[in-house]
Amino acid sequence: MSTKGQVVIPEEVRIELGLKPGENFVVVGRDDTVILKKISAPRMQEFGPLLREARRQAKAAGLKHSDVGKAIKRARRNMAG
Repeated sequence: MSTKGQVVIPEEVRIELGLKPGENFVVVGRDDTVILKKISAPRMQEFGPLLREARRQAKAAGLKHSDVGKAIKRARRNMAG
């Protein structure tokens, strides 16, 4: 690992997994183990089921459309300072 915390993934692993420059990973660490999991944006055809599930969960939690707008405004205020 470099002084900046960078890790090199060996070429043979990059080729085998089809990894390209700019790939995104989530990094999970526990005890003495580090796991890199490649992540990617959902494909367009996956958005419908994701939205349906999000709406189902929001309805089950009793959230209203106006609650979402309020939460966004609150988050933006918190990010601003």
